[in-house]
Amino acid sequence: MKWQNLFLASLAMASMQVMAGQGYEERPEVQSFIEEQAETADFDPQQLLAIFAQVEKQQSILDAMSNPAEAKPWYEYRKIFLTDKRADAGVDFWREHASDLERAANTYGVDPEIIVAIIGVETFYGKRTGKYRVINALSTLGFDYPPRAAFFRKELAQYLLLARDEGWDMLNPKGSYAGAMGMGQFIPSSYRAYAVDFSGDGKRDLWNTTDAIGSVANYFSRHGWTKGEGVATRLASDQSRDEVAERMKTDPKPSYDRDDLSRHGLLPEDMPGGEGPFSVIALEAKDGNEYWIGQNNFYVITRYNRSPLYAMAVYQLSQEIKKRYQHQLAQGS
Repeated sequence: MKWQNLFLASLAMASMQVMAGQGYEERPEVQSFIEEQAETADFDPQQLLAIFAQVEKQQSILDAMSNPAEAKPWYEYRKIFLTDKRADAGVDFWREHASDLERAANTYGVDPEIIVAIIGVETFYGKRTGKYRVINALSTLGFDYPPRAAFFRKELAQYLLLARDEGWDMLNPKGSYAGAMGMGQFIPSSYRAYAVDFSGDGKRDLWNTTDAIGSVANYFSRHGWTKGEGVATRLASDQSRDEVAERMKTDPKPSYDRDDLSRHGLLPEDMPGGEGPFSVIALEAKDGNEYWIGQNNFYVITRYNRSPLYAMAVYQLSQEIKKRYQHQLAQGS
């Protein structure tokens, strides 16, 4: 086949060009990856070899993957995101982009405070979108991080397609150490599937605030968010309830109905209406677990990031931002 001949010729050329050290383009697993992309996605193998000759392994990315924030207990994790500075900045962001947030809420049926909180947790409202070249991050994790190499190689393939579709220079975009991009930190497969041109300028640019707002809303809508419904309700701190909750499965994915909760003594008095399904969520506090009853909207947040700590931080931040935003509106300030 033509692409195979091109690949072999390009590989020989790349080998002659590299005088010292083994770059990514020389590694057999990378060569196999390039061959696969040439065959399945019609990439030019010479172009990919030239690109991977410039890709750099990042040890700091591997170090970061071994020490994620989500490994912290809830009482420490919460303090990272539930701060006055982040909440006040969220209010400012909401006021500045109120028109886009209202339009996104109406278009996609997603509460604006959740959109704001996601962008606030992910990038501090666009101020921290990441310093790593995306292709470096995905290649480092795809070829040098065995625990999740298969996942990140798939994302690397998605990134190559995304860059081609969007007309990017594959070496330019920067993002997080995990290869997430823009104000909402979409991984490549999510970018391709859920990013929208909410600004109407003909581009899907997640570093653009308007596109980021619309894309986060679209993501939540596509994963089943129900506007105006509850997210989670905390159980009273009661030893007997702790014992019951410990005998039940704690999982963000809803699997209990209202009768199940009532039968086990886990139906809070302030629980919103509806038959469920509901989940039981356990979060590590300093003096024992906090237990929460989650609704489907809580589970939807975990589709953005599967950690229940992340989902609870987003939810609680959203409520604090909403409270402060409404207070400012009431005061006319």
